[in-house]
Amino acid sequence: LSLLLVFLALALPGTQGRTISRCEMVRILRRNGFEGFVGKTVADWMCLVKYESSYNTRAYNNNGPSRDYGIFQINSKYWCNDGRTSGAKNACNISCSKLQDDNIEDDIRCAKKIAREARGLTPWYGWKNHCMGKNLSSFVKGC
Repeated sequence: LSLLLVFLALALPGTQGRTISRCEMVRILRRNGFEGFVGKTVADWMCLVKYESSYNTRAYNNNGPSRDYGIFQINSKYWCNDGRTSGAKNACNISCSKLQDDNIEDDIRCAKKIAREARGLTPWYGWKNHCMGKNLSSFVKGC
């Protein structure tokens, strides 16, 4: 049994998720056009990611009737399908489980869709409660 578990762990490396380093996350956001997107800086997005998921791709939070998934903590009521949330809209047309793997390209597409529709970052309470209106330069300093 333990040999089987080792094999599965090696065969499915993307299913474990990972914590992305601060400067690597800055590079990812810059490379994917987040600077100036919806009028926000990479520092805003870094603060959002820090307070939503602590840069962890497999982060998960239960909100009662819905759940938040992945590095951007994308909600199952509106944006992804977890097969459990009643009345879910799945506006990003994605399985919530795909938001918890190492590949964050789909997370990025969905986060940008959310921000575009909201015309900002107000859907994310981590950003509203910890980042909005603050000097966030420390999130990108040295990167």
